Amino acid sequence: MKVGLGFDAHKFAPGRRLVIGGEEIPFHLGLSGHSDADVLVHALMDALLGAIGEGDIGKLFPPTDDSYKDISSMNLLARVHSLVKEKNFRVTNADLVLICEEPKIESYREGIRQRLASALECEKEDVSLKATTTEGLGFTGEKAGAAALAVVLLDERK
Repeated sequence: MKVGLGFDAHKFAPGRRLVIGGEEIPFHLGLSGHSDADVLVHALMDALLGAIGEGDIGKLFPPTDDSYKDISSMNLLARVHSLVKEKNFRVTNADLVLICEEPKIESYREGIRQRLASALECEKEDVSLKATTTEGLGFTGEKAGAAALAVVLLDERK
């Protein structure tokens, strides 16, 4: 078994779509980044890459490469998941935390879990998604952006 930990953060920006967990969420701001800036999927990818010893998403998908400009993070996740499978591992569990004051994601939670489980070729029950605030502290508390944490457990494929 292998364990991986991922973290990501992005600031809010006007004129961008807000994408979290592969789902576009109606909100007056989006997240700033080279790709679609899906903070949750970025943390998940870093956790997967860490578990298999392949660095991080900045190494694999550098922001200096224009081919990744505005790309869907779900497309990048598919590439990362392929690397996991090439190393003969499968996702046993993914535990995710979204950190932001707003927007609230409760009505999107189950759809995000299902979308990520499908991308990871596991059961929805194997993907946990929690959301929390920082009680007004830090950049997330000041509503300047969002952050995410991810922990994954990989098992050898049989």
